[in-house]
Formats: sequence, C-alpha cells, structure tokens
Amino acid sequence: MNPGDLIAGVDEAGRGPLAGPVSVAAVILDPQRPLRGLDDSKKLSAARREALYPQIIAAALAWHIVFVEAAEIDRINILNATLDGMRAALLGLHQQPTLALIDGNRLPSALGCPARAIVGGDGSEPAISAASILAKVARDRHMDALDARYPGYGFCQHHGYPTPAHLDALRRLGPCPEHRRSFAPVRVLLALGCE
Repeated sequence: MNPGDLIAGVDEAGRGPLAGPVSVAAVILDPQRPLRGLDDSKKLSAARREALYPQIIAAALAWHIVFVEAAEIDRINILNATLDGMRAALLGLHQQPTLALIDGNRLPSALGCPARAIVGGDGSEPAISAASILAKVARDRHMDALDARYPGYGFCQHHGYPTPAHLDALRRLGPCPEHRRSFAPVRVLLALGCE
C-alpha cells in the first residue's frame, strides 16, 4: 500500500440468520481523521456499534451499504448473495478505491480495483472494521423495522438468527415472506406443510 491510496474495507452482516437480508458495507476511511474504538462488530456491544455508526459516516471519505434480500439469497445461495453484495457495495462508492480489503477468504469478481481477501480482517484492518459496524447496525435496524411488520417472530430480539425463541415462533406461525426458504429449518417446515 502506498501513501495516497484509497483503501476500501468491505464486510457483511447476516449470513447465518433464517430471515432478513444479508447486509454488506464498503467504507473508505480518511487517513487524516482516524477513529478510535473500531473493531470487529461482533466484539462490540450494540450501544458501542450505534455510537460508532454516525462517527464512521461523518469521518469516511466514502461509504455504501447494500442489502441482498431473502428471495435473492434463496435464488443464488448465501455465498453468491454475499459476493454480489460486496461487489455492489464497492461499485456504489462515490469514490473509486485503489485497493479493496475484503473480510474472509473469497473475492468477488469484477470489482473495478485490485483486492485482497483477509481472514479476520474485521478485527485487524480499520476500514474492514468500519464496514463491519455499518453492515451490522444497518441490518439490525432493518430487522427491528421488520419486527413491526411481522409481529410474533421476535425479530427485534434475535434479528433473524436461529435462536430457540425464533425456532419456536417459526413452528407456531410458519415462515413469513422474510424467511429464507433455502435454509434448513425453514425448508423442513415448508416440507411439513407449515406455510
């Protein structure tokens, strides 16, 4: 990396849930405005993530968040949906980066710039940490809004992850339109005729 490089960090939130979108963010941080407290979003409390979210948006040179909805995840699978979301998040930046650092071990194709996959990058690269936080907060807020549209599932508590409470609600109520039909617990219920 050279001085003056525009480095974009890219990360996702929500690969494992049974409901809702996968959220992907790309962020170019301003080297002149370093942010304190960035880390893997999973290591931060919800309150800390919420506090950092507006700071990241205010300090970043560019940022973009993309949701890939449940129906698309079912159509192309979660890995391809995540890779498509990463590409869309990067291409949606209003400044083109000179390098993309992507959390994980896979790189999407056709990114428009050189890229490196970094396993555990959300805990080691500030730009990826920032993307991790934006993706997680945006997805949590989205799931909170879905809780009001689909009451009874508890989306504002578990955000679509397969907790015992969510699985119980799924058995009682059947899947809603936001459930990922290709994911095993939902698929099994549908096969049993729980619509």
